[in-house]
Amino acid sequence: MTSLADYTTLGLGGPAKAFTDAPTEAALIGAVTAADGAGEPVLILGGGSNLVIADEGFPGTVIRVNTRGVAYAGAADGHVDVTVAAGEDWDDVVAAAVDGGLAGLECLSGIPGRAGATPIQNVGAYGHEVAEVITNVRVFDRLTSQIQDIPNESCHFAYRTSFFKKNPARYVMLAVTFRLARDPLSMPVKYAELAAELGVEMGERAGVGEVRSGVLKIRARKGMVLNPGDPDTKSAGSFFTNPVVDAEQFARLAATAPGPVPRFDAGDGKVKVPAAWLIEHAGFGKGYGAPGRARVSAKHTLALINAGGATTTELLALAREIRDGVRAAFGVTLTPEPILVGVTL
Repeated sequence: MTSLADYTTLGLGGPAKAFTDAPTEAALIGAVTAADGAGEPVLILGGGSNLVIADEGFPGTVIRVNTRGVAYAGAADGHVDVTVAAGEDWDDVVAAAVDGGLAGLECLSGIPGRAGATPIQNVGAYGHEVAEVITNVRVFDRLTSQIQDIPNESCHFAYRTSFFKKNPARYVMLAVTFRLARDPLSMPVKYAELAAELGVEMGERAGVGEVRSGVLKIRARKGMVLNPGDPDTKSAGSFFTNPVVDAEQFARLAATAPGPVPRFDAGDGKVKVPAAWLIEHAGFGKGYGAPGRARVSAKHTLALINAGGATTTELLALAREIRDGVRAAFGVTLTPEPILVGVTL
């Protein structure tokens, strides 16, 4: 049986009952349809960068999406529609867009995984999300056995979620279309750390290549760019999402905090609080858990790493300890960002 640890960036996960590669859209749909017809559980696997899989593995069919293809088409007002097969490496897509003088994806550089996963999670970083540039998602609907084109407004994008994430067993991503600007300058810089790295003011723009380079430098310093030689990158990225709280919740949080609490406007009177700040101020600093095999990254408190030889059970025990500690300290319950397969937090 195939070990799923070999297909996840955490290097964790037991065996799959059955494993198949899907190099084409037809093969992907065929594999899903066959497994559904046999009553087999199905796990769609891309780059394995946002998954925490049980030590016992997966008791069904794992289908690895390896579809390829990127198509460009002119759109209105100097924009270009870029349609990307679900199995394309995400950072390769971003790099090609930047090299082609297209703006809109540059802040999302260095994020591991496949293009098809980006609308599910509404992937975002450094002030921007894919929801800003997605125009259409093509999916296979397992309920109706039909291919559908779902426009942006029907995807119900929100912070790190979407219509697809709320219906995980129904849709298989086939392709995503992004509308990018033919512009040598980036989207407005909305993130203070990135603005400082680039030497620009918040809201200003910079060259798309400069922004990509700046983002990659910041991510590398945080251990958020995959590097086989750096154990701090053996993670699932940010393990917890930044909590969004209302004014009353924030006031309670601020009253118990050891100092000013960083906050970002989340609309509708709500604010977003950095999970990394909460984790660190609850007593879980960088490197917490060392020399244990599962521990907090030495570079970023949001990343939980497999330092070598860890198990999923050990990683989740650490995650629970952090979640419970933050809740005890601040009354805020952190939500895991990765998809949990065969396990719960």
